[in-house]
Amino acid sequence: MEINGIIPDVRGEVRVRIPFHDVDPANVAWHGHYFKYFELARCVLLERIGYDYDEMARTGFVWPIVDTHARFVKPVRFNQDIIVRAVLSEWELRLVINYSIVDDDGVEYTRASTTQVPLQRDSLELYIGTPDVLAQRMRNYIEREGARR
Repeated sequence: MEINGIIPDVRGEVRVRIPFHDVDPANVAWHGHYFKYFELARCVLLERIGYDYDEMARTGFVWPIVDTHARFVKPVRFNQDIIVRAVLSEWELRLVINYSIVDDDGVEYTRASTTQVPLQRDSLELYIGTPDVLAQRMRNYIEREGARR
């Protein structure tokens, strides 16, 4: 969605060293742990737009994940340093975030996406539309980021 002709570019990134408790006997990270790595990058992304999970709840919404996709290109291993990137690709009606896991040389290990939908916090009913609070946070983000460029 555009705001004043601008399509926002919202990204979050974290570095993770694969801990021992995340790996199997072959020293490969179990596939389920990748989703917690995505969550770390997603939290950075949401903080950048000023709409983290606490703020979502405070403003009357919860955003459960309703769909995920992951492509495990190469395994990550114990003690490996990785970069987890999250990019917001859709925010109208739902949040779609794309992820990549790479190493310092840019070698890709994983591609993934998550889709989240807004529910009214108290009733847990689906909110149809884009919550005004999210649209305002995106406008604020564009104004803030535009001023830096």
